[in-house]
Amino acid sequence: MGKTQTDQRPIGRRITPQRAHFRRLAESAEIGAVTRTQLAVLAQNLPCTGLINGTESHLLVTLINTAPSEAFDKLGRPLVFPSNQHLGFQIARSVGRVSRLLSRLFDAGMISMQDSGNYKRYPVRNGDGEITDGCGIDLRILIARYTELDELVRRARAEKKSADAALRRYRGALRNARQALTVAAEHSKRALARLAARIDRVSDLVGIAGKAPSRMLRRATALLEWLVERLMQLPRRSEEVVHSQNMTCPHVENDMHKQITTPDPIAESNGERRSANAEQLSFLKAGSASKRAFEESLRRRRSESNQPQQLPQALVALQDVLRAVPALKTYGLAPTSWADLARAVPLICRFAGISDDARRRAVEEMGEQQAAVAVAVTLEKYERQEVSSPGGYLRAMTERARAGELHLARSIFGLAARNSMEVTH
Repeated sequence: MGKTQTDQRPIGRRITPQRAHFRRLAESAEIGAVTRTQLAVLAQNLPCTGLINGTESHLLVTLINTAPSEAFDKLGRPLVFPSNQHLGFQIARSVGRVSRLLSRLFDAGMISMQDSGNYKRYPVRNGDGEITDGCGIDLRILIARYTELDELVRRARAEKKSADAALRRYRGALRNARQALTVAAEHSKRALARLAARIDRVSDLVGIAGKAPSRMLRRATALLEWLVERLMQLPRRSEEVVHSQNMTCPHVENDMHKQITTPDPIAESNGERRSANAEQLSFLKAGSASKRAFEESLRRRRSESNQPQQLPQALVALQDVLRAVPALKTYGLAPTSWADLARAVPLICRFAGISDDARRRAVEEMGEQQAAVAVAVTLEKYERQEVSSPGGYLRAMTERARAGELHLARSIFGLAARNSMEVTH
């Protein structure tokens, strides 16, 4: 004969270190500091924090209302002893579902529980009929955690309000940008098509606006507002120049001065002016990865690129890159280190329309830091409408780097000088 299996009765509610901690925390509650009404309102608002769901909140409110208001006074004891069957009737759930909901509330630190030997819930009263102890559901932990939980609710509401404001502003900025396309008659059809494609790209990156993070919405809003300013032909902002004028040294990296071959300020360097004037100024003449779209350092022969006045790439500071590429700030990127800039490269490539293959080849050939600088330069030239194919431009720079003819330092200082002169004039 086979072995007969007997159903063993459950040994009771599982006890974990976290639940034991919640029991101890409940014993330290100061009764009388919070009223039952305050706890009920808190329980109704807790789903917005993500700690509990709506059904658990409904059960918690039912438990709070089960206790008399005097139980939350200074000499009271907020313990309740309803059965799972009674609670299931009140919230229209099965007995098994109520048991699981109570366990989740216990794990979330909203209640603490003490089971008896026969799984019954009952109070222990003194001679005056007052409850001194019992086996049931203890609500004192809500009193002990009231300040913490109320702060979480306030924070969740503030974040929701901020997210809603970011969503409304993004939708308004998107509508304004598309409306600006219809009234901007000063631009050519090709320029309008490029700007329209850029607006559509921002919209595609955001996707469903209601589900997008508020940080992404704020970045997209800033970019759309900047595109509207370009459509309306407003003058460029002078924030970058003000920031550069306040710097003690124009060539600083990690709070350490680095001497270079041209210690004069960028705006006063004749050599840098020549490099700046060598840049292409008309985006209509720039073809897909055409040689006319590159700076003069990319067009020179190998023998000319080894002259002594060339600036080594390693001496370019991150602050120089930020001054040379204001488009980073336009897209909401403010890297504080080379590692931050390298991590932002995939996002920059998405904004500029550079393929992952072109980015990987640039990293393999130049290294992460120099590839990040090359991508930033490509983004700035794309925003200036001097390059129509950012991917082809980056691939050409990669080929120049493989041949030893790429000099990013000249590009960086040239772009920075141009930005300085454009804002000054």
